[in-house]
Amino acid sequence: MSESYRDLIVWQKAMELVTAVYRATETFPAREQFGLTNQLCRAAVAVPSDIAEGKGRISKKEYIQMLARARGSLYEVQTQLEVARNLDYLAPDTFQQLFDLASRTGRLLNGLMNKIELQITEDATPPNPRHTPKS
Repeated sequence: MSESYRDLIVWQKAMELVTAVYRATETFPAREQFGLTNQLCRAAVAVPSDIAEGKGRISKKEYIQMLARARGSLYEVQTQLEVARNLDYLAPDTFQQLFDLASRTGRLLNGLMNKIELQITEDATPPNPRHTPKS
């Protein structure tokens, strides 16, 4: 786990999502500034933020907890995108692009979580004494 959070493809995709969400919400009605616009942007920012924070944690278990928070925020983003689409704040093609980017980010996030969970399992498994390397 030596690479920077900036090297993680999932963090890079999450950053793309934040940028795209901010740009898309510029067209939302002004009355939504403190409603859906704010909520959607905050949830989108939380995804890469939690990934980065998790990367900086001491243990892999803490890392997984932060990645799980990021996934929860990502689900929030997806739900809020659907609300925006239902209210006609997003054009169908814009919604689809954002939702696809969020889905791709989610797949990458799940993959990273699986990888870290596997490492945790391997770290907790005692070595098999029959298969120790010979000197």
